[in-house]
Amino acid sequence: MDPYDALGVTKTASADELKKAYRKLVKECHPDLHPGDSANEEKFKAAAAAYDLLKDPEQRARFDKGEIDAQGQERPEAQFYRQYAGAQDNPYRDQQGFDDFGDMSGVFEDLFRQRGGARGTGHGGSGFGGGGFHADGGDARYRLEVPFMDAALGGSARITLPDGSALEVQIPRGIADGQTIRLRGKGGAPIGEGRPGDALITISIAPHKLFERDGDTIRIVLPITIDEAVLGGKVEVPTISGAVNLTIPKGASSGQVLRLRGRGVAPRGREARGDQLVELKVVLPPKVDDDLAEFMENWRTTHAYDPRKGMTP
Repeated sequence: MDPYDALGVTKTASADELKKAYRKLVKECHPDLHPGDSANEEKFKAAAAAYDLLKDPEQRARFDKGEIDAQGQERPEAQFYRQYAGAQDNPYRDQQGFDDFGDMSGVFEDLFRQRGGARGTGHGGSGFGGGGFHADGGDARYRLEVPFMDAALGGSARITLPDGSALEVQIPRGIADGQTIRLRGKGGAPIGEGRPGDALITISIAPHKLFERDGDTIRIVLPITIDEAVLGGKVEVPTISGAVNLTIPKGASSGQVLRLRGRGVAPRGREARGDQLVELKVVLPPKVDDDLAEFMENWRTTHAYDPRKGMTP
């Protein structure tokens, strides 16, 4: 599916418009909100894959030029060009304009005339596959969505290749959205005595129903009751490494942010963990009974205050 169609945007959409469209679809289509709805889940996955491709300006530009497909895979003709362009015995290697994909028809016509239009001319020949031509295999590019917790704490995943084989991928703890894992020698096959290419796996992190991540900081919205907001107390709050107790101060308000130090993510290659920020949200009971209503009426009569004082334009 075309990634622009998956996000419901045009090809001229700005980076901010892409992000806004993606976030809207995440809120509307997250599988946790529609359990058992396979069509909705596919829409969610398509939107995630599309945003992973288009949010990277370089990847987006390559897709728009037709160099890679909607899965981020290099198109066969582009891969052939890149392998040949870097070959030592390529007569056009240093020719001006050879890096441009615009119109290579004349160059390739000349190339195939020179090499007889065949893959090889025999042992020691200069044609493709002959002893005189060697080229490294091209790098194979893949995109892999990993669960939020695996990206934060580390894990493993399997990725299925176009030929049906599978690669086991170790997910480093603290890997960030958009970072790439390199698997050496797992890419395209070489020509002659070249070396195999590498597999480059760009990671995207699936959204989590509770946590949001900002670098090495974890954010969460924590609902609290009226009495907890007024009187304070200790409440249990989830973190990526398990639940901990958090002290709610007396008189807490919705939007107030508390910090749990060292409860965030340890960035890739580092031991020190970031923090977790807890945004409080005062939530009324499902039903306001007569006792609560009467209490608040009496309280308002004797303790009126205006939280909107001074909000004049």
